[in-house]
Parts: sequence; structure tokens; C-alpha cells
Amino acid sequence: MNVALQPLKDQVIVITGASSGIGLVTARTAARAGAAVLMVARSEDVLRDLVAELHGEGLRVEAKAADVGDAAGLEAAAAYAVEVFGRIDTWINDAGVAIYAKLVDTPLDEHERLFRTNYFGTVNGCQAAIPRLAAQGGALITVASVVSDMPSPVMGAYAASKHAVKAYVDALRMELGAAGMPISVTLIKPSGIDTPIGQHAANHEGGEAQIPPPAYDPQIVADAILACAVHPRREVTVGGAGRAQALFAQHFPALWDVLAPIAARLFIDRSKTQPEPSNLKWGVRAGEERSGENPHARRTSLYTAASLHPKTTAIGFAGLALAGGLLLARRRRA
Repeated sequence: MNVALQPLKDQVIVITGASSGIGLVTARTAARAGAAVLMVARSEDVLRDLVAELHGEGLRVEAKAADVGDAAGLEAAAAYAVEVFGRIDTWINDAGVAIYAKLVDTPLDEHERLFRTNYFGTVNGCQAAIPRLAAQGGALITVASVVSDMPSPVMGAYAASKHAVKAYVDALRMELGAAGMPISVTLIKPSGIDTPIGQHAANHEGGEAQIPPPAYDPQIVADAILACAVHPRREVTVGGAGRAQALFAQHFPALWDVLAPIAARLFIDRSKTQPEPSNLKWGVRAGEERSGENPHARRTSLYTAASLHPKTTAIGFAGLALAGGLLLARRRRA
């Protein structure tokens, strides 16, 4: 089904996980583009400060504290968005937590808590959003990860939750399409992004958790998310390096089984101590967009740009092919 989406400046957008990292960058970017934004996160004090900051810029931003693992909390957030702004045009599921640990060393309560946030947080967000989006149409965007396409040792529980998110979103897209609902369903799959997620993570490996390299700037992800809020896309992988890794894992699984555990050593910096506590159960140390440890994080991705503008990319390649053909013909005549 073709879904007509509003220009960003005319939209009301709800963003979970909006107090740090990708969610915070997306909220600020959307608000500065003219959208009305409801920021959702667990840290009420941080949300209050962020709203005051953005109100100081004259932007339309409000906040609602909620744990995405609590379905009633997200239902209340959705109702509040409609109460304050009149409707919801785009809902963005971004909240997520991570654990750095071998699967056999992952405490069961932490494993369950991670799924409550990453997987059931997505389910709860979709359940709250769909009735509001169905009335006038809109976009339902979920931030998963490139590890939804491949296994990731030392982050095995996190990868498993993102596999589950991908399966849920893909099936939901089919069901909403079959029901004729005017909702664009998008899955965003970031590569390693320079956010504080590693510093916020639970860690049983010793040392400080690191963003799997190469790191990309979170602004690239925010721009991809907001592009999909205006132009429907099925899914977008952010970062060509991550896409290359996923393709390698899919086409050479036996070799990936050998190489991935070796590469996982890059996930931990043994010279540093992991910050305590983690944000697995409570919202802590929010309010930061980036980790501060990757000053040279990549600020562009040609692969992602091409994915977001397939027609332009196709025309460009066709132009290059035509120019190459004309040049070859001239050489042959000469």
C-alpha cells in the first residue's frame, strides 16, 4: 500500500529512548526541523532539562517519563501526545540496552530485562502507536541493529533481541499491509554508532565496553530515521561497513564463526574500568548524544545515502554507464 506521509515540519513525532544517543539526536533534529516532538524515556529529571533547553530555542517539544517495558506507561505516553499535540504522525521505537558478556555468563535476570526493553519495548510501542496512526496514516519506525542480520559473540543476548525485533517488525508489516492500514513500517539497522550505549551497558567481560568499529556518528542514523518519516522505506542499514559484515556472515558462515570471536576482542578496552551502574534496570547518565571516545567517527555513509535515494543513485549509475559507453565508442572509432 502507498502511504502518504506529511512533511517533517507538519508532523507530530513520538520518540522513545529520547534522553541519550540516537534518540536524543533524532529528537533535537526533528524539533529543529519544525516537528512537534514528544520525548519518552525513564529519566524524568533529564527529560525536564532537555525540554527546557529546546523550549529555550522556541521549539515544540514535550516529554513523558515511561519505561518502554511497561505497556501501560507507553499507552499513557501515546495518549499524552494526542492530548498535547492532537495526533501522532510518526512513532519511533528507539529505546535499547546492551549487555557485554558471553551467553553462558549472562545472568538470567539481566537477559530477561534486556528482552523486556529491546523486544517487548518495541512490541509495547507498536501496540500504543498503531491505533493512533491508523486513523490518518503515518510512519512506524523501529531502530534495531545490523546484528539483527548476524550473530555477535560477547553481545549475544543483544543480538538475539535484535533478531527478535526484526522478525516482529517484518511480520507486523505484512499484517498491517494485508489489513489495508495506511501505516509505513520501517526497520532501521545501525552499524556501530558512537553513542553512550557501551558506557551504559551491563558488562561482565572486564574493562570498558566499546562501540564495535568502525564507529559512525549518530547524526547519520537520525537523518535516516527522519527521512523514513517522510518517504516510506521498508528497511535501511546505516553504515556500509556493517552491511558488509552482515553479508560476509550470511555468505561465509563457517568463516564468520572463526573470525567473529577474534573480532569481539575489540568490544572491550581492558585498560579502562566500566562505569557503574548500568542502565539495564534504571535510567542513568542520560543526556549525552555521543560517547566522547570516537572523535573521528564517520560522519557520512555513501551506502546509506544510496539506500535512501535509490532513484537518484540509479540515475547516477545509468549516467556513468552511458558516459563510459560513449567514451569507449569514441576510442573504438579513433
